[in-house]
Amino acid sequence: MSLRKYGSLFVLAFLLLALTSFYPGVLSPSNIANVLSQVAVVGICAVGMTFVMLTGGIDLSVGSLVALTGAVGAWLNARLGLHWTLAWLGAIFVGMLCGLISGTFVEWGKMPPFIATLSMMAMARGATLLITQGYPISGTSGEFNYAGWAYLGPVPVSGLIMLMLIMIAWVVLRKTRFGTYVYAVGDEPETARLAGIAVSKVRVLVYVISGACSALGGVLMVGRLWSAQPNVGMGMELDVIAAVVLGGTSLFGGVGGVGGTLIGVLIMGFLDNGLRLIEISSYLQQVVKGAVFIGVVGADLYFKRIRSRRG
Repeated sequence: MSLRKYGSLFVLAFLLLALTSFYPGVLSPSNIANVLSQVAVVGICAVGMTFVMLTGGIDLSVGSLVALTGAVGAWLNARLGLHWTLAWLGAIFVGMLCGLISGTFVEWGKMPPFIATLSMMAMARGATLLITQGYPISGTSGEFNYAGWAYLGPVPVSGLIMLMLIMIAWVVLRKTRFGTYVYAVGDEPETARLAGIAVSKVRVLVYVISGACSALGGVLMVGRLWSAQPNVGMGMELDVIAAVVLGGTSLFGGVGGVGGTLIGVLIMGFLDNGLRLIEISSYLQQVVKGAVFIGVVGADLYFKRIRSRRG
């Protein structure tokens, strides 16, 4: 049994066991639905981040893209009066365009992913403030907001969208040629190149996917808040990266998948939910989340050393 593959499941089981000993209502249907609703945006962004990290890259712009694309979608719907489907498509187009720019900086500009996406993070945040002028954009239609707040029976629509996206991503990564290319590029890029894989195109495309996922998260966030908030998504990239690494995807590429990412997202969601339920100070919550982030990165480095020794 692989510790890396199943370790996240053990962590989730241990976390739930510990939380229920303090607050038995953690596993009640209403609280599980609440957690699904809370983690939906992070989970959707984590799907795109999984593609990027499988190639050995990283995308620090996801939080800012959630804010920017949400503002674009809200502006198109509330200010220009476009139908919600066109507003959503406009927001997703902007997210994909930002991903294309980041990917181009990384692949053909030869910038480290950290620098390229950090620059995109700053540009997207600035563009958000330009669009919103620092104030929330409200007045979006009920149809635009529906998926962000509504429930189908006991299940939040945003949580269902996250689960459907994870299923689609799993099929793409495990059952398609493109998915094979993503793993090959992350594992041994030079070998992939010699095998005839268009490494540059694959690397750029994963950033486009990440941008699209961030945009989907952005419009759902607007629906949840019933307005586009200019400061939304700040620090979200750390939650997203921690969830992906907690799920077993390596920061160094070639290892992991979206199934593990779902487990990582649930760990982060129940951790946040549990700390609130047992009324831990919000300042201490940040300390705990920071410690979790350091822990998962340390574990990833440990597993990388083991892989290197095994050759």
